[in-house]
Amino acid sequence: MIIQSKRVYIASTLMPAQIEIEDGKIKAVYEYGEKEVDRDYGDLRIVPGFYDVHTHGYHGYDTTAGGKDGLRAWLKDLPLEGVCGVCPTTLTQSHDTLMKAVAEVAEVKKENPEGAEILGIHFEGPYLDVKYKGAQPEEYIVKGTVEEFKEYQAACGNLIKIITMAPEHDDNFELTRYCAETGVCVSIGHTDADYETAVLAIANGAKGFTHTYNGMTAYGHRANGVVGAAFRCHDTYAECICDGNHSTYAALNVFFREKQGFGVMITDSLMCKGYEVGAVFDFGGQNVEIYPDGSAHIQTGKKQLAGSTLKVNEGIKILVEKALVPFETALDAASINPMRYLGLDDHKGRIKAGFDADIVVLNDDYSVKQTYCLGKEQL
Repeated sequence: MIIQSKRVYIASTLMPAQIEIEDGKIKAVYEYGEKEVDRDYGDLRIVPGFYDVHTHGYHGYDTTAGGKDGLRAWLKDLPLEGVCGVCPTTLTQSHDTLMKAVAEVAEVKKENPEGAEILGIHFEGPYLDVKYKGAQPEEYIVKGTVEEFKEYQAACGNLIKIITMAPEHDDNFELTRYCAETGVCVSIGHTDADYETAVLAIANGAKGFTHTYNGMTAYGHRANGVVGAAFRCHDTYAECICDGNHSTYAALNVFFREKQGFGVMITDSLMCKGYEVGAVFDFGGQNVEIYPDGSAHIQTGKKQLAGSTLKVNEGIKILVEKALVPFETALDAASINPMRYLGLDDHKGRIKAGFDADIVVLNDDYSVKQTYCLGKEQL
C-alpha cells in the first residue's frame, strides 16, 4: 500500500511525500506523486503514531480491576485518538489483585489483539509515599522489595516496563538498581523526596518522572524539590498530563521548554474516559466523578483531582493552541519521546524506512482521519 499527502512529518519537518507500507513496516518513502497511490490524503498531516505510556483505562475498563474483554475493547478503540501503542497502567491495590491484573494484560498481549499494541505494563504503585498518594488507596501502599517485584514480573513474563515509585522509601536504592539492571524504567513519582534524593535516585538508575508537577514535592528557589530535579537533570525523561487541568497552560509551556527531547505526553486517563459529564465510577474503592472540564475528581473529603479523560490527539491540540508549544515539540512528546524512553526508538516513533508502520492522519482540527497500527487501517 502507498499513501501520500502534501504534508508528511519527516525528519522534524512537514513536506510532500509518499509512504509505502508492506508487512507492517514502512518499506520506503518517496517523492510526492512519484508512484500510483492507494490513499491520497490531500493536504492533511500524516504523522507518526502516538503512544500513551501512562493510562489506566477507558469506558468502564480499569487495568487493575481487570477483565480481558474490556482490555480488548480499549485496544480496539485507542486508534480513534491516534494511539498505536500503550502501557496499561495499574493502581495501588493488594498483592493478589495486582498479580491477577498484570497476568491478564500479558495474556491479552499474547493474542495479538486488534487495535493498539501493548508495549508493556506501567506499574504505578504500590511502592509510593502516603503524603503524595494522590488518588492511590492508602491502605495498599507498601514498601517495595526486589523479591516481591520479581513475583509481579514472573506473573506477566517480565512485561512490566515502567515502575513508578517513591525513591525515599527504597532502602539504598536497591529496587531502583535492580529495575534499571533488568531494563525496567524507574519513574520517580508520588513522592515526598527532596531534590538531592531524587538526583541520587537518578544516579542509581532512575530514568524518569511520573506526571511531573503532580504527586511530588514542588519547585522552590531554595528547596528545589522533585520538580526541580526533573527540570535540572536534562537527560531524564518526564511525563506530563497535558489536559490543562492537572497543570496550567503556562506550566505546560515551561515544562516543554525545559524538557526538550525528553518530555513525554501522557493522559493518565481513568475508566471514566469515554463517558458523559457527571458520570460516577468506582476507582480502587473510591467514587470518581467527571467534571464539565473533563477532569475526574474523587468524591470524598476534599474532592481531590484524580486522573483525566484526555485523548492524546486532544492533548496535542491543547499544547499547540493553548500552551503555545511548537507543533514539533508537542508531536514528539506523543511519538518519538515515549519510544526513546522505552528503548524502542530504533523501530518506532518515526516515519522512516524500516520502522513500524504506526501512522496517523490528522484533520486540521486535530481529530483523527485514519490510524495505521503496524500498517493496518483502523478507522
